[in-house]
Amino acid sequence: MTRIYLPIVIGALLLTFWVSPDAQEIAAGVAIFLFGMLMLEDGFKLFGGGALERILERATGSTLRAISFGIASTTLLQSSSLVSVITISFLSAGLISLIGGVGIIFGANIGTTTGAWLVAGLGLKIDIAAYAMPMIALSVILVFQKSKPLRGIGYALAGLGFLFLGIHHMKEGFDAFKDQIDLTRFALTGLLGLFVYSLIGTAATVVMQSSHATMVLILTALSAGQISYENALALAIGANIGTTITAILGSLGANFQGKRLALAHLIFNTVTALVALVLIVPLRDAVDWVSDLVGIAPGDYAMKLAVFHTIFNVLGVALMLPVLNRLITFLEHRIVEPVPDVSRPRYLNEAVDEFPQTLEIALRKEVLHLYENAVELILHGLNLHRDEVFATDNVADLVRHSRTPFELDLDESYERRVKTLYAGIVEFTTRVGDKRVDQDIAERVYALRDVASDIVQAVKSVKHLRKNILRYTVRRQGATTELYDELRTEIARITIEIRKLGLTEPENRSALWLDQERAQIEDDARTTSQRVDALIRKGALNATAATSFMNDSGYAYGAMRDLIEAARSYYIERESAMAEVERLLSLDEEELSEAVTEHAKDPG
Repeated sequence: MTRIYLPIVIGALLLTFWVSPDAQEIAAGVAIFLFGMLMLEDGFKLFGGGALERILERATGSTLRAISFGIASTTLLQSSSLVSVITISFLSAGLISLIGGVGIIFGANIGTTTGAWLVAGLGLKIDIAAYAMPMIALSVILVFQKSKPLRGIGYALAGLGFLFLGIHHMKEGFDAFKDQIDLTRFALTGLLGLFVYSLIGTAATVVMQSSHATMVLILTALSAGQISYENALALAIGANIGTTITAILGSLGANFQGKRLALAHLIFNTVTALVALVLIVPLRDAVDWVSDLVGIAPGDYAMKLAVFHTIFNVLGVALMLPVLNRLITFLEHRIVEPVPDVSRPRYLNEAVDEFPQTLEIALRKEVLHLYENAVELILHGLNLHRDEVFATDNVADLVRHSRTPFELDLDESYERRVKTLYAGIVEFTTRVGDKRVDQDIAERVYALRDVASDIVQAVKSVKHLRKNILRYTVRRQGATTELYDELRTEIARITIEIRKLGLTEPENRSALWLDQERAQIEDDARTTSQRVDALIRKGALNATAATSFMNDSGYAYGAMRDLIEAARSYYIERESAMAEVERLLSLDEEELSEAVTEHAKDPG
């Protein structure tokens, strides 16, 4: 699409500049305004430190709260497009519900009307350029500071300055432009005018990807008398339709939930626009009534346009709220959730890595997805049913009675269900490394990648065990079978304890069990050769089986270590008060060695 419309837009601009040099000031004003919006967004991200994302996660408990958040955030950022993209990102990461996301979109449409009020009420009535210059000058000092909040304030201040400057140049450009060309000659009345100018408003917003910029352009042109009030109303309606393009583009890299939200955005804005077109006459009367009520002059068409923009957006929300549940049902039937493919990344997509909060949470969910796949393969590789292992109260007894071999191609399952997911996680973390994210977030992301690596290594270890598990545990072979059953029991027990850790509330999770288990593993690993020697001397174990077991026990203990280390990194929250206590109580390497030695001296 870019290849088609970009040359057309550039060519049209160059032709316009050639025909009328004064049009350059209007175009420059639009460009400065859009640049200001970008700086304002960047400034808020730096200054907010993820505050918007954290609030968003909590703001969707009810539809009313979601709408309120949409209004407040769009008023603050002056960009419904950014709010839409953030919402799609959070929805794709599974942090908010679809109905909550739709509520935010409803509120964002109302929130975007505040920009029209600010421009019509202040921007066109005072010399805002006089305020823009000091703001930009002060911002330069702040953006070069090391402190992130100060840099964020600097970018936000510069953004506001450029917004003001852009409005000033658009207004000046239209004032100069009207002396050469009177655009009101192209005014259209009636249904044809509504249709044509709605399309123009849609097209302008699609090109600029900002309904706010389109509204400012409309307001400045209306203030300069370059478009009629009737056509300005149609342009504003079209701008509401065109603003959905950003959400649609943002959903292209999202999962099915993100696509549902983009479709909801399109439906809502299109229905709102159609209702406004059909009820244009009653709405104009309502605008006149409200204007008289609040003291807006009959000839102040810019303020009247702001009133109209607010009324028809609020009307759209009022019409859609009663059918919200039906809309959600329609979206769920229209864009069906795909059958989960355990071999493919479930949460990692381009939409979630737009924001630090979502990329980290999506990665955590994907690592858990990898772990679930891995545990199933590990237990099946040991000829154990996962559901039976997690349901039993006596793991050792379950292992002794689990002799039926699984029909399992472990190599193929590893390639399909583990290696592919791990490759997706590595690719995702590499993308994160290319972004400018906080050092602490980057460290947590790389720590999660290491967790995934530990999980993969555990599966590889069980792959090595599989051959002799089949050889020595399908039918009883005395001491050899007992030794392998002990390895199976220990690995299964560790997966059970890790599952309990995951089901425990974060503030109540303890790392002490992990330390104790690690000490037990090291003790068992040290005493394995002694046990094997004793069994050989008794004649209970032949040399061939003993050699196989010694090799396999190394793989088994390696898998146990990897699983425990993965659980520690994934589940134990070091920032919590409980974690600080555990940090003081947990064993360091020297203490661990001492614990192993003591246990060896006194195993009872």
